[in-house]
Amino acid sequence: MGERNILLTVAYDGTEFCGWQRQARERTVQGELERALGELHPERPGVVAAGRTDSGVHAAGQVVNFRPQNSSIPIDRYPAAINRLLPRDLKVRSAREAAPAFHARYDALQRTYRYQILVSDQPDPLYERFAHRISRSPRVAAWNRMAAALLGEQDFTTFAASPQPGESMHRRVDAASFTVSGALVVFRITANAFLWRMIRSIVGTVLDLSSGEPEEFHEILGSRDRSRAGPTAPARGLCLERVRY
Repeated sequence: MGERNILLTVAYDGTEFCGWQRQARERTVQGELERALGELHPERPGVVAAGRTDSGVHAAGQVVNFRPQNSSIPIDRYPAAINRLLPRDLKVRSAREAAPAFHARYDALQRTYRYQILVSDQPDPLYERFAHRISRSPRVAAWNRMAAALLGEQDFTTFAASPQPGESMHRRVDAASFTVSGALVVFRITANAFLWRMIRSIVGTVLDLSSGEPEEFHEILGSRDRSRAGPTAPARGLCLERVRY
């Protein structure tokens, strides 16, 4: 059999991972996934992800691809074969054959993340690892007016942490909204790509604004001044939900 290009959709609880990217002395999602693949394939193929999630960030629909050499494992058996070798906080949800030129990162058209906010006076062990808790009443209508200012292609310097030299600050946001789901308020945002910590910075700024006025948020966004953004929201509330190709 010739070279295969295999696409995996994976999910993980990011609480005990030091992010996606492989590190020599830290436990990472990429490191654990490549370790498991190394037990199935002696050459230990490297994996490419649609996005590099930070330490503590979760994923329900992360997409990766890899190219094993001379693999004869049927594609429908890949999830079970890999999952028995993976830890309980990282699992493969599905597998399929991808086109030879497919690249999980560069071919992605949209990425959707959700940020979960628990509205409660008391900690809740069922949400502690997956939501940022606030005790005050949410102002969902006002927050959605702020979210509307994010739509379209524009400069997101205000919400960029440690931009790299020459990196474009422009991103295209296709959808952004807050919805109520039981005790949670969920911020969901879809864009072609995101800057480092951009979503957590947006959420932190929205929660930090005392006025709740969309004009103030719009002014902060347009200032292109990182110092005017609010505190970065905790990583535990953020989850990569899906990637569209």
